[in-house]
Amino acid sequence: MDALSAALVRADFRAVVETPGGSERLISAFYGHLFAQNPRLRELFPPNMDMQPKRMMTAIQFVLDNLEDFDRAQHFLEQLARDHRKYGVQPEHYDLAGHAFLAALRTYHGNRWTRELEEGWGDIGILISASMTIGANSDKSRPYWDATVVGHRRVLDDLSIVRLQTDAPIPYQAGQYVPVTVPQRPNMWRYLSPAIPANPYGEIEFHIRKIQNGWVSPGIVNETKVGDRWRIAGPLGGLHVDRESGRDVLMIGHGTGIAPLRAQLIEMSQRGINPRVHFFVGGRYPCDLYDVDNMWQLSQSNPWLTVVPVCEEKDNPWWYPDPPADPPMGMHRRLIGNLGAVVASFGSWSDRQIQIAGSASMIASTRRALLGVGTPAENISADPVG
Repeated sequence: MDALSAALVRADFRAVVETPGGSERLISAFYGHLFAQNPRLRELFPPNMDMQPKRMMTAIQFVLDNLEDFDRAQHFLEQLARDHRKYGVQPEHYDLAGHAFLAALRTYHGNRWTRELEEGWGDIGILISASMTIGANSDKSRPYWDATVVGHRRVLDDLSIVRLQTDAPIPYQAGQYVPVTVPQRPNMWRYLSPAIPANPYGEIEFHIRKIQNGWVSPGIVNETKVGDRWRIAGPLGGLHVDRESGRDVLMIGHGTGIAPLRAQLIEMSQRGINPRVHFFVGGRYPCDLYDVDNMWQLSQSNPWLTVVPVCEEKDNPWWYPDPPADPPMGMHRRLIGNLGAVVASFGSWSDRQIQIAGSASMIASTRRALLGVGTPAENISADPVG
């Protein structure tokens, strides 16, 4: 599609997102048209679909942001289609979805719908449905693996580390994330990043923070027991260190967002030669830096790694029983402030390949801070989902 049509579609999508309730109305219309075409498709989705508008809009935004680099968008869409196999979605369903999305846009816009929007969004729909059909047809591997909980450690009141043993090793790459469903909330899939690299023994570890009013995370943190059986679907995401680039690395992780970065660092420690890495580990309170000592220990035997802890608050909250411990001898002192602002205060890091992991708002604010000091946008990587 040409630049004018791409700009029109992007502006139209931005208007939908910025309109209160716009995303929900559009996605509700999409599913209405989709299920009208084939009512049996409703059986493939979880009973509660509250998360669907956010996930679908995030995916569309990623595609629109990468129209000029469509190989990246296509890779993401093919991964997404492979992921949807866990629901029982078939390749032929994506053509129906493309028609349903265009019909939803017509419904949403009403008499404001134009021929230019029809053509622009029609091209986007074809690109998305074609890419996802290719992805669905290209992968014949199993859509999910079963795993047994072998350890559950409550690190904070709202944060747990869960270790599992899979029935067969999952072929994920350090830095990727995987869809997970748990017995406490069956058929409600959530994306989690393994905090350790894949290994031949099928061990996998997740760090989970309880989200207030969340459907799944409270069940995991509060109710997980050794012996529980989880289901884990195929890996997604593309965070990785490009060892061929010759560039050093900047990693920025907040809260449990450190998991995909942590997995990569552990994997890198198993190699002899690595690029230099600065790892900024952030949290609101000092107690939120729950794994920083482990990362510092890793740095002691890997001189290419520097770990920098950052907190928004100097002291722990009133409900946490212990005062902040002093950093171990040799560890960088804790810096106080917003994580993105602290990282940006050191300069543009323009010579680095940069990874950001955390909540969507943290990723966005950190990206803005870096761009504000001159960091090239193409140097920054963050997964769109997770």
